[in-house]
Amino acid sequence: MQLGHRKTRKSFDKEGDAHFLTFSCYRRLPLFTKERTCRWMIEAINLSKQRNPFDLWAWVIMPEHIHLVLLPQSNVRIASILTSMKLSVSKRAIAWTEEHAPDFLDQLLDLQPNGKRSHRFWQRGGGYDRNLRTTRDLHEKIRYVHQNPVKRRLVEKAETWPWSSAKDWENGTDSVLKNRP
Repeated sequence: MQLGHRKTRKSFDKEGDAHFLTFSCYRRLPLFTKERTCRWMIEAINLSKQRNPFDLWAWVIMPEHIHLVLLPQSNVRIASILTSMKLSVSKRAIAWTEEHAPDFLDQLLDLQPNGKRSHRFWQRGGGYDRNLRTTRDLHEKIRYVHQNPVKRRLVEKAETWPWSSAKDWENGTDSVLKNRP
Protein backbone atom coordinates (compact mmCIF):
# COMPACT_ATOMS: atom_id res chain seq x y z
CA MET A 1 0.00 0.00 0.00
CA GLN A 2 1.42 3.35 -1.04
CA LEU A 3 0.92 6.16 1.48
CA GLY A 4 1.29 9.04 -0.92
CA HIS A 5 4.03 10.90 -2.64
CA ARG A 6 6.11 13.44 -0.76
CA LYS A 7 7.68 16.11 -2.94
CA THR A 8 11.39 16.49 -2.46
CA ARG A 9 13.73 19.18 -3.63
CA LYS A 10 16.78 17.91 -5.44
CA SER A 11 19.74 20.03 -4.61
CA PHE A 12 23.15 19.85 -6.19
CA ASP A 13 25.54 21.68 -3.91
CA LYS A 14 28.26 22.13 -6.49
CA GLU A 15 30.85 24.63 -5.31
CA GLY A 16 30.79 27.80 -7.40
CA ASP A 17 27.25 27.36 -8.73
CA ALA A 18 24.67 30.03 -8.02
CA HIS A 19 21.15 28.80 -7.24
CA PHE A 20 17.67 29.90 -8.21
CA LEU A 21 15.37 28.95 -5.33
CA THR A 22 11.59 29.06 -5.07
CA PHE A 23 9.53 28.01 -2.10
CA SER A 24 5.82 28.44 -1.50
CA CYS A 25 3.42 29.01 1.37
CA TYR A 26 1.25 26.14 2.51
CA ARG A 27 -1.56 25.48 0.02
CA ARG A 28 -0.25 28.51 -1.89
CA LEU A 29 -2.05 30.73 0.62
CA PRO A 30 -1.15 34.43 0.27
CA LEU A 31 0.60 34.60 3.64
CA PHE A 32 2.95 37.43 2.59
CA THR A 33 0.30 40.11 2.13
CA LYS A 34 1.08 41.77 5.47
CA GLU A 35 4.14 43.92 6.05
CA ARG A 36 4.95 42.12 9.31
CA THR A 37 5.29 38.76 7.54
CA CYS A 38 7.48 40.25 4.81
CA ARG A 39 9.69 41.78 7.50
CA TRP A 40 9.95 38.40 9.23
CA MET A 41 11.13 36.93 5.92
CA ILE A 42 13.74 39.64 5.48
CA GLU A 43 14.96 39.09 9.04
CA ALA A 44 15.11 35.35 8.37
CA ILE A 45 17.16 35.88 5.21
CA ASN A 46 19.59 38.10 7.12
CA LEU A 47 19.84 35.58 9.95
CA SER A 48 20.44 32.76 7.50
CA LYS A 49 23.19 34.79 5.79
CA GLN A 50 24.96 35.09 9.15
CA ARG A 51 24.65 31.39 9.99
CA ASN A 52 25.20 29.98 6.49
CA PRO A 53 27.08 32.63 4.50
CA PHE A 54 25.91 33.29 0.96
CA ASP A 55 25.85 36.14 -1.54
CA LEU A 56 22.29 37.20 -2.29
CA TRP A 57 22.04 38.50 -5.84
CA ALA A 58 18.29 38.86 -6.32
CA TRP A 59 15.15 38.27 -4.29
CA VAL A 60 11.42 38.87 -4.29
CA ILE A 61 8.72 38.19 -1.75
CA MET A 62 5.45 37.49 -3.53
CA PRO A 63 2.11 37.06 -1.74
CA GLU A 64 2.38 33.25 -1.70
CA HIS A 65 5.98 32.39 -2.59
CA ILE A 66 9.61 33.51 -2.47
CA HIS A 67 12.29 33.62 -5.19
CA LEU A 68 16.00 33.93 -4.42
CA VAL A 69 19.12 33.96 -6.56
CA LEU A 70 22.13 33.30 -4.38
CA LEU A 71 25.65 31.92 -4.27
CA PRO A 72 26.55 29.87 -1.19
CA GLN A 73 30.02 30.40 0.19
CA SER A 74 32.39 27.44 0.52
CA ASN A 75 30.95 24.35 2.20
CA VAL A 76 27.52 25.90 2.80
CA ARG A 77 24.64 23.66 1.80
CA ILE A 78 21.40 24.92 0.28
CA ALA A 79 19.41 22.78 2.72
CA SER A 80 21.01 24.62 5.66
CA ILE A 81 20.22 28.00 4.14
CA LEU A 82 16.58 27.08 3.51
CA THR A 83 16.06 25.44 6.89
CA SER A 84 17.28 28.47 8.82
CA MET A 85 15.12 30.84 6.74
CA LYS A 86 11.95 28.82 6.66
CA LEU A 87 11.97 27.61 10.26
CA SER A 88 12.38 31.14 11.60
CA VAL A 89 9.42 32.52 9.63
CA SER A 90 7.24 29.51 10.30
CA LYS A 91 7.70 29.65 14.07
CA ARG A 92 6.97 33.38 14.23
CA ALA A 93 3.94 33.18 11.95
CA ILE A 94 2.34 30.22 13.73
CA ALA A 95 2.93 31.82 17.16
CA TRP A 96 1.47 35.14 15.94
CA THR A 97 -1.56 33.38 14.46
CA GLU A 98 -2.19 31.38 17.65
CA GLU A 99 -2.23 34.60 19.64
CA HIS A 100 -3.93 37.05 17.27
CA ALA A 101 -5.96 35.04 14.74
CA PRO A 102 -6.64 31.55 16.13
CA ASP A 103 -9.60 31.04 13.77
CA PHE A 104 -7.16 31.14 10.85
CA LEU A 105 -5.18 28.15 12.21
CA ASP A 106 -7.58 25.73 10.51
CA GLN A 107 -6.31 27.00 7.15
CA LEU A 108 -2.78 26.01 8.18
CA LEU A 109 -3.71 22.56 9.48
CA ASP A 110 -1.82 19.71 7.85
CA LEU A 111 -3.18 16.20 8.36
CA GLN A 112 -0.27 13.93 7.53
CA PRO A 113 -0.61 10.38 6.17
CA ASN A 114 0.57 8.97 9.52
CA GLY A 115 -2.28 10.77 11.30
CA LYS A 116 -0.13 13.50 12.81
CA ARG A 117 -1.66 16.98 12.85
CA SER A 118 0.41 20.13 12.68
CA HIS A 119 0.21 23.70 11.47
CA ARG A 120 2.28 24.62 8.46
CA PHE A 121 3.42 27.90 7.03
CA TRP A 122 5.38 26.41 4.11
CA GLN A 123 4.35 23.93 1.44
CA ARG A 124 5.67 20.41 2.00
CA GLY A 125 8.91 19.57 0.29
CA GLY A 126 11.88 21.79 -0.21
CA GLY A 127 10.67 23.86 -3.11
CA TYR A 128 12.49 24.36 -6.39
CA ASP A 129 16.28 24.59 -6.72
CA ARG A 130 18.09 25.11 -10.00
CA ASN A 131 21.84 25.45 -10.31
CA LEU A 132 22.84 28.42 -12.47
CA ARG A 133 26.04 27.65 -14.30
CA THR A 134 26.15 30.27 -17.03
CA THR A 135 26.03 34.03 -17.07
CA ARG A 136 23.04 33.81 -19.39
CA ASP A 137 21.12 31.60 -16.89
CA LEU A 138 22.00 33.95 -14.06
CA HIS A 139 20.82 37.09 -15.89
CA GLU A 140 17.63 35.36 -17.05
CA LYS A 141 16.71 34.31 -13.50
CA ILE A 142 17.48 37.73 -12.01
CA ARG A 143 15.18 39.31 -14.63
CA TYR A 144 12.53 36.68 -13.90
CA VAL A 145 12.71 37.35 -10.14
CA HIS A 146 12.41 41.11 -10.59
CA GLN A 147 9.64 40.94 -13.19
CA ASN A 148 7.50 38.52 -11.17
CA PRO A 149 5.37 41.28 -9.50
CA VAL A 150 4.92 42.98 -12.90
CA LYS A 151 3.88 39.75 -14.58
CA ARG A 152 1.33 39.20 -11.82
CA ARG A 153 0.08 42.81 -12.27
CA LEU A 154 0.89 43.76 -8.69
CA VAL A 155 2.85 46.77 -9.96
CA GLU A 156 3.58 48.37 -13.33
CA LYS A 157 7.35 48.65 -12.80
CA ALA A 158 9.50 46.11 -10.97
CA GLU A 159 11.34 48.85 -9.04
CA THR A 160 8.13 49.89 -7.28
CA TRP A 161 7.52 46.51 -5.62
CA PRO A 162 8.79 47.08 -2.06
CA TRP A 163 9.67 43.43 -1.35
CA SER A 164 12.29 42.93 -4.02
CA SER A 165 15.87 43.74 -4.95
CA ALA A 166 14.73 45.29 -8.28
CA LYS A 167 15.07 48.86 -6.99
CA ASP A 168 18.62 48.16 -5.81
CA TRP A 169 19.51 46.79 -9.24
CA GLU A 170 17.91 49.79 -10.95
CA ASN A 171 19.77 52.27 -8.72
CA GLY A 172 23.04 50.37 -8.72
CA THR A 173 23.03 50.24 -4.92
CA ASP A 174 23.89 47.46 -2.53
CA SER A 175 21.30 48.06 0.17
CA VAL A 176 19.92 44.55 -0.19
CA LEU A 177 17.54 43.82 2.68
CA LYS A 178 18.64 46.79 4.78
CA ASN A 179 16.26 49.67 4.13
CA ARG A 180 12.92 48.10 3.42
CA PRO A 181 9.54 49.72 4.02
